[in-house]
Amino acid sequence: MREFIVEADGGSRGNPGPAGYGAVVIDAATGQTLAEAAEYIGVATNNVAEYRGLVAGLRAAHELDPTATVHVRMDSKLVIEQMSGRWKIKHPDMKPLAFEASKVFPASQVTYEWIPREQNKHADRLANEAMDAGKRGEQWSASGSTAELEAADARAARAVAEPTPAGPPGDAAAGAARARAALADGRADTAPSATSAKSDAPAPAKAEADVRAARTVAAPSTGWGPADMGAPATFVLLRHGETPLTPQKRFSGSGGTDPSLSDVGREQAERVGAALARRGTVQAVVASPLTRTRETAGIVAAHLGLDVTVDDGLRETDFGAWEGLTFGEVRERYADDLNAWLADPEARPTGDGESFAATATRIAATRDKLVAAYAGRTVLLVSHVTPIKTFVRLALGAPPESLFRMELSAASLSAVAYYADGNASVRLFNDTSHLRP
Repeated sequence: MREFIVEADGGSRGNPGPAGYGAVVIDAATGQTLAEAAEYIGVATNNVAEYRGLVAGLRAAHELDPTATVHVRMDSKLVIEQMSGRWKIKHPDMKPLAFEASKVFPASQVTYEWIPREQNKHADRLANEAMDAGKRGEQWSASGSTAELEAADARAARAVAEPTPAGPPGDAAAGAARARAALADGRADTAPSATSAKSDAPAPAKAEADVRAARTVAAPSTGWGPADMGAPATFVLLRHGETPLTPQKRFSGSGGTDPSLSDVGREQAERVGAALARRGTVQAVVASPLTRTRETAGIVAAHLGLDVTVDDGLRETDFGAWEGLTFGEVRERYADDLNAWLADPEARPTGDGESFAATATRIAATRDKLVAAYAGRTVLLVSHVTPIKTFVRLALGAPPESLFRMELSAASLSAVAYYADGNASVRLFNDTSHLRP
């Protein structure tokens, strides 16, 4: 079952006064924006506008998938508490709106959460844009909206403000935090400020071409394909949890000792399983045949209530005589072979291992088979460093040397969506947020 996050907000410039609402539907598994809604509603109160935003967000989610579970996030304590049944609804203007919201989905499919206003910038910006449009005598238009971009900037700014945990080389939480900080820092010079939905400040000016280009890149629902491509096959790519060899940074492919998960690796798998179970979007689990991936998949699948299918195409590269060695040990013993391997995707590791080119051919065939088998569905693929990087490289059309420029942590999640026209969209890479305590 798919899971959506609905974020909604509303504002009134006068309370009551000129009012508008905004709502956004987000895919809980990938974080991608699936739909936006905003409207100027004339003179109304803040609370009425907030309820109108909630109704619009729920309806947009229902149009995408009426069977989905929905987690509503709003900064209105009143709406959240009333819709959760903890506060009574007394105001006559809000009773019919609350009733309308309650009928969009069955109550068992919807949960509610209050969030700070700072975390609701996307919906807040949409509401503000709707009110700005109403002030001009116009209706809000998605084609000119900058709400999604500004919300991303706000998230990036929060990431910079978060303390970066320290850890040893390869520590997943520390590495992920440093990556988020670096990405956010790179945007700092161009990040526009978001305007409150409760203020009279106009939306920031932007060149129309820039807005158009940015929205094209950010468009979540169709990837690079046309709008009628339908739901993609989405691969959530999970690297297995740690083994005793992982922290030692030793080559561990399909031709070595086939190690099991360590205690740390099993705990990582439990955390992944719990996180994916909360999202509820994974519909099948497919794993590499190696012990560490089957163990990881088994733990995660137990949380999801699913069985595990094994596919040999997802196995790790065979590193030949390098299995079990560190990079430094390989350089000492097989310097010429290592240099050739680093320079040429056709080169094989010492001892007739598998080249990156051969791995790419295998992964492409596996990809095509799984896309056909899981069209329109979300499937968890539990695999290894080289196969997952190869999925991403092929989706991006990147050169083979890009494999050396990606960092993939143990028990990390990535995601790629594949459309009916053969195009792909990378939606997530090396996410380790679920591993934080």
